[in-house]
Amino acid sequence: MKTTIRVEKLKKSYGNTTVVNNIDISVNSGEVFGLLGANGAGKSTTIECILGTCKPDNGMISILGMNPQTDRKKLFEYVGVQFQEASYQDKIRVWELCEETQCLYQETNDYNELLKQFGLIEKANSPISELSGGQKQKLFIILALIPNPKVVFLDELTTGLDPKARRDVWRCLSDLKQRGLTIFLTSHFMDEVQALCDRIMILKKGNIVFTGTIEEAIKNSPYENFEDVYLWYAEEEKVDENI
Repeated sequence: MKTTIRVEKLKKSYGNTTVVNNIDISVNSGEVFGLLGANGAGKSTTIECILGTCKPDNGMISILGMNPQTDRKKLFEYVGVQFQEASYQDKIRVWELCEETQCLYQETNDYNELLKQFGLIEKANSPISELSGGQKQKLFIILALIPNPKVVFLDELTTGLDPKARRDVWRCLSDLKQRGLTIFLTSHFMDEVQALCDRIMILKKGNIVFTGTIEEAIKNSPYENFEDVYLWYAEEEKVDENI
């Protein structure tokens, strides 16, 4: 199977603090890969280094065989990114933002179809300021998919969505995965991770504490519930089985 994202011996420090320590990642084409960890574990820095927005101290990184530092312009055409925190002009309308995004790329998906797929077509003429938090989150995912990317990075993709909307997003992403899209995501929702991810990596204080499938994570822990398993790997304190 073809490797889409490859990271070898990634290291990043700020001053005397090592934020990411010798991280190795390999993500295959059409795979959903979840990068997990508590706040401050090094997830954001890892993603920033992979995308080339942060220069690592050491290590090799490639996306689709390209270096994100030196091939940024070419790589830009094939990668979609959705960040949890995004800021746009309040008065800009949904369709205008989609049009602006579409103009940046040579080959794109039809944003009207994406708006329909994610249940936002009726909001196409609405200003961003009138969208709910969940609707904005859906829109950010759509913006990441407009470039018709081969790989997409999704940061806490369903934060603010109600249970039905979350499952609608999962279904849409599962359909895109079946078409060969590679998805690299972070999430604090373990039901979401179980529903979407083929493999996961858990970071703790910048170090890998687990990488593999969810089934392997459960098998190698003293717990059966995946949320307890995650906490066992990622947190310093033990999981209280009586809670």
